[in-house]
Amino acid sequence: MTDLERAIVVAGDSEIGSIQMKIHDVSVLVQNGMPTWPGDPKFSMNLASSIAKGSVVNLTHLDMGAHTGTHMDAPFHFYRDGSGIDELPLEVLLGTCRVFDFTRITSHISAATLEACDLKEVTRALFKTPNSRHWANNDPKFDKNFLALTGDAAMYLVHRGVTLVGVDYLSVEAYGSKTHPVHDTLLGAGAVIIEGLNLSDVSAGDYELIALPVKLKGADGAPARVVLRSLT
Repeated sequence: MTDLERAIVVAGDSEIGSIQMKIHDVSVLVQNGMPTWPGDPKFSMNLASSIAKGSVVNLTHLDMGAHTGTHMDAPFHFYRDGSGIDELPLEVLLGTCRVFDFTRITSHISAATLEACDLKEVTRALFKTPNSRHWANNDPKFDKNFLALTGDAAMYLVHRGVTLVGVDYLSVEAYGSKTHPVHDTLLGAGAVIIEGLNLSDVSAGDYELIALPVKLKGADGAPARVVLRSLT
């Protein structure tokens, strides 16, 4: 058992004993050469100072956009007067979520797709699709044909009371969209958007979600470390 696994053993009472909950890190590894949205800043990481070159410390310099890797969108991303990433409600970012496995679909997730899902009492929904294989394979090239949500799917989720939506590529919206109905619908309804999840090793089911973005004042988005904890 690793130190991390030991740290998440929760002691129960004498009759139940201890309960061990597995942690799944569903964040993308941020590294040089990783894919970014076309037109966004490329990610760059290097040492501004190096012990090997005589400095007292190693000091890492980062150059990146706010929507690099696993990240969250704030309303300010699409609305001039929208709130920033530092204003996202923490109560939405922590709590039970449900992962839906759509790895066998070949088209965007629509309202019709979602109608076949059990969304009863679900407020946080994460969608696993064939996109996750890109992260599992460490693909460096951006895939313009990634699967996303449709406008009517976003409307369906809002009407069902879903307040957080997570997808396994760099946007909830299909590449080339001109009107951005998915972002408009979700952000307009106050829903939180998580993009760039790596769900390749996660099965469908219910988990505890812990998703915290970097607290950048007034930013339209921010990278996030996102983990899921098994509930059993």
